[in-house]
Amino acid sequence: MLSTGFFIFVWDNDSHDWMKKGPRYEINQVLNHKNLAPSAIILFHNDANDTPITLRPILEGLIEKGFEIVPISELIHRENFTIDHTGRQRLN
Repeated sequence: MLSTGFFIFVWDNDSHDWMKKGPRYEINQVLNHKNLAPSAIILFHNDANDTPITLRPILEGLIEKGFEIVPISELIHRENFTIDHTGRQRLN
């Protein structure tokens, strides 16, 4: 945690929603990303055109693959951790 009380975390999987390549591309980008793994953080942007269309199939696809959708607060370690070279928190 920073002295300001904020936590820093890094995303693992960019949905590429900002590229505006269409729903099929965005869904494929998320569900088949090389960094898709437990505790992965997927980046979406507030102003992306296709994300409102793609979010349901993406969430359903993640659940079908066995992933659980949780709020970021459940992934943040609040004490006794270090941050590795990828920006991930690791418990000590």
